[in-house]
Amino acid sequence: MTRVLIAFGSKRGGTAGLSTMIGDALARSGCEVTVSPADQIHDLAGFDAVVVAGALYANRWHRDARRFVRRHDVELRRLPVWMVSSGPLDDSAAHRDIEPTRQVQKLIAVVGARGHETFGGRLLPDATGFPASAMAKTKAGDWRDAAHVHRWAATVVAQLSAAGTWPA
Repeated sequence: MTRVLIAFGSKRGGTAGLSTMIGDALARSGCEVTVSPADQIHDLAGFDAVVVAGALYANRWHRDARRFVRRHDVELRRLPVWMVSSGPLDDSAAHRDIEPTRQVQKLIAVVGARGHETFGGRLLPDATGFPASAMAKTKAGDWRDAAHVHRWAATVVAQLSAAGTWPA
């Protein structure tokens, strides 16, 4: 069975939830999935593929996701890797491809990631702290689209299958 690690950096829980959605979609395709905060992963032994998910804040990927990629760069270069950004507070990510930020593009190049996908984010109406509380007044909502997640997960499965990494 193919073992996939989903490592995430999430400040307010939206990207953590998105990572679980991705994990569920991959598990339904027959793989064993581990979903974990990026700062709690110390070793990639036993994993066949990795998805790194980071929340976007002011066009910056979450610190824990960035640090995870840098800390495990040698191991990640040996594995199939995909990167995920979570952030737009509207439905734009479900309707068109959104390019990774320059910061994420550099990390993609460092590990030779096979792809990147941006998904809609989530902001609760009672978000605290500045600027989240100010943004929540007009942008609160949940734009994580399950159908988008399932379509993307299917492309990951297809790529792993084509490479002989996914079970038949």
